[in-house]
Amino acid sequence: MITFFILVVLALTGNIYYIATLITGAIALYLFFIFRLFNFFTTKKRTKWFLGIMGIALAISAITPVKKMYENSIPTVGAELDIWEYQPFIEPLKIATLEEEASLKITDNLPKMDGATALYPLYASFAQAVYPEKTYEPGSSEVMVNTTPDAYNNLIQGKVDMIFVAQPSQEQINHAKRNGVELKLTPIGREAFVFFVHQKNEVDGLSIKQIQDIYSGSIKNWQNVGGSDDSIRAFQRPEGSGSQTALQNLMGETPLMEAPTEDIVNAMDGIIEEVAQYKNYKNAIGYTFRYYSNEMVKNDQIKLLNINGIAPTKENIRNNQYPIASEFYVITTNTKNPYVDELIEWILSPQGQELVEKTGYVPIHK
Repeated sequence: MITFFILVVLALTGNIYYIATLITGAIALYLFFIFRLFNFFTTKKRTKWFLGIMGIALAISAITPVKKMYENSIPTVGAELDIWEYQPFIEPLKIATLEEEASLKITDNLPKMDGATALYPLYASFAQAVYPEKTYEPGSSEVMVNTTPDAYNNLIQGKVDMIFVAQPSQEQINHAKRNGVELKLTPIGREAFVFFVHQKNEVDGLSIKQIQDIYSGSIKNWQNVGGSDDSIRAFQRPEGSGSQTALQNLMGETPLMEAPTEDIVNAMDGIIEEVAQYKNYKNAIGYTFRYYSNEMVKNDQIKLLNINGIAPTKENIRNNQYPIASEFYVITTNTKNPYVDELIEWILSPQGQELVEKTGYVPIHK
């Protein structure tokens, strides 16, 4: 009864990796009492045989949970940060500010903003400069922050007036068309799409062709790109995210291999598969945007790779040397808010572009 109760708890909490060990242990304990009841352990030989067989069974059943415990001990480079620290008008300020008053001030009918996590500090700084001082909660205010797919959905459904994101995926463009919405893209800055590996990885750089071969599955071992003899774990991001769209654009016509997945146990729906979050194995490779990795995550266990021999620095983005830099956008639709165009014009002005620079991105205009 105790074993059954524990099994139910493990199943509901998603800890399915320990079930086999628990059942094996329960069976071993049950057999031990049965054999003791019928005086089976009359000789040392029988006792040793029983303990040996049960020990082997327990060791085999423990392989999966031990492996899972090892995997859980490996640090994860995720897309999580304390977005509450980047709210406008929250002390101490972590967002960029102007030294003088903004030339534009909006006091009512505030355009509703949304966007990608990595761009939240930037458009929060726009709100700090232009909007009236008050509390702007990230989940429910005129200055929200969501994942890139959610931001696009909110814009297409008319819940927000403008979003700050990377280039839309083809599916996001099609989704807008199906809803009779035209996406209007205005570039406001430039950013580098970067690839990173464990800091102890011997590889310091890759060519675009090597990246395409890795993510198509043609190259499967680090030895083929100048590293040690170890298989490559090429992690991906969820469909519709800004970085996944950037990878798909980089791949061009080269087919993208299936992403590593992990089983997620849901008490209502059973086992579902999701894209596995990047774990910093010594043989792993992942990708993101430069500002996010350098300014927000600041993970000293990873290193950014040079691409085609060029490091992903602000200067190399500015002078167009880094090969996979691209614009990011403020995207609007047919909003009726009268201040949207004025706000975009201000973002492209010297003051708005100063905040792009101070935040850590590369302005679209010098």
